[in-house]
Amino acid sequence: MSNQITINADIAKGTINRNIYGHFSEHLGRCIYEGFWVGEDSVIPNTKGIRNDVVEALKKLNIPVLRWPGGCFADEYHWKDGIGPSEERKRMINTHWGGVVENNHFGTHEFLLLCEQLGCEPYISGNVGSGTVQEMSEWVEYMTFDGVSPMAELREKNGREKPWKLKYFGVGNENWGCGGNMRPEYYADLYRRYQTYVRNYGDNEIYRIACGPNVDDYKWMEVLMREAANKMDGISLHYYTVPKEWQDKGAATGFPEDEWAITLRKALWMEELITKHSAIMDQYDPEKRVGLIVDEWGTWFNTEPGTNPGFLYQQNSIRDALVAGLTLHIFHDHCDRVQMANIAQIVNVLQSVILTEGEKMLLTPTYHIFDMFKVHQDAELLDTHTTSARYEHGDEKLPQISVSASKAADGKIHISLCNLDHSAEADVSIALRGLGQGQKTIKGTVLAGAAIDSHNTFEQPNAVEPAAFTSFTWDGEKVSAKLPAMSVTVLELIEQ
Repeated sequence: MSNQITINADIAKGTINRNIYGHFSEHLGRCIYEGFWVGEDSVIPNTKGIRNDVVEALKKLNIPVLRWPGGCFADEYHWKDGIGPSEERKRMINTHWGGVVENNHFGTHEFLLLCEQLGCEPYISGNVGSGTVQEMSEWVEYMTFDGVSPMAELREKNGREKPWKLKYFGVGNENWGCGGNMRPEYYADLYRRYQTYVRNYGDNEIYRIACGPNVDDYKWMEVLMREAANKMDGISLHYYTVPKEWQDKGAATGFPEDEWAITLRKALWMEELITKHSAIMDQYDPEKRVGLIVDEWGTWFNTEPGTNPGFLYQQNSIRDALVAGLTLHIFHDHCDRVQMANIAQIVNVLQSVILTEGEKMLLTPTYHIFDMFKVHQDAELLDTHTTSARYEHGDEKLPQISVSASKAADGKIHISLCNLDHSAEADVSIALRGLGQGQKTIKGTVLAGAAIDSHNTFEQPNAVEPAAFTSFTWDGEKVSAKLPAMSVTVLELIEQ
């Protein structure tokens, strides 16, 4: 059976919010320190302590939003420990991640400087688990109040006269777990209380995000929406793709073929999760005012041998690229409800787009997916119908391909295609309807691997990288293509 796709280029189904291409940075392992922050005295080229190579690579992705300081770390983070002269900042133990000493040299000012360098919106997670209402309220005042107040004066004392613009603020993180082991009813009341004091100062309008459910905890979603939907702008969802059990998640490389198919099946479960959580949200918010914010997602494997198990450092292969492509397609399909997503985590932790080792830096296969897919940001999702062949491996039966199509403001149409089959090419026929008059040309880019765990290393940093895709024909109405095994392809249709 071949793969048949019909794309109605004149039917838009909604806008793909650029924020679903967001990222997550936590004080975890080498994400902040060594990943972003090296200090002004470092031999690694930096701007005010933030390493230049990482910033330049990330700017190429058009990162829309970056989440910080956690994660579990957020609900043990006290923001006043991270301001003022760095040598005077309080040191603490990072009890969640490796038990290492956190020197707080990277705090509010440094994070907001990083966002300015990246040209992205900051998304800050506030401390509900171990923090107070006053602490959260004063943090928002410190960052956003333009006037005379104790926090504004403290900000000016620390070198920043004018306030920052802050749009996204999370009221707690994983409060069902590391953020306090709360019941949904208890957290719902706490959320109502804390968000009251996350104030809008001047023309700074904050988009308040409630801590939502873990994976398929539909009761949590039900309670939060019932009790607090009218006091939130977004609600989070966390889901990680783990091929085996939490105690032994499987390896990031050197894994058996079975785990390729299992991992992709588990990635596709995101579709069911979003569908069912959205149905609950629809009961209390039929106008879809509240956004579903998938602010932690991605693959989670065993840490690399010889590294600190609390640092969650893992390699990144072509399998991760397929997980990223599939998941982003699911977010596209639910663009009416999913308004932001933040892959975990941006540098050196879990499904990172960048890995560093001293002065060295490499781009992962997942980075290349975000680079290839950035054309979908803020584009109109096009009506697409797919009949897919089956990909079967052992007991696993999956669709061979995943497809998404969008139309950008400049009129260009982009079609992204994932071939899930690790051993066979995919023959694809794409009928394009509603194009209108005018001659069209197509060009393509493909990311593929020679093995199921093909990945980049510091010795071979370009082993997996995008290449021109030419295995297709175009007759003005239909594209016939042959997609490589285990690959992600993006086609661009341009009107001459």
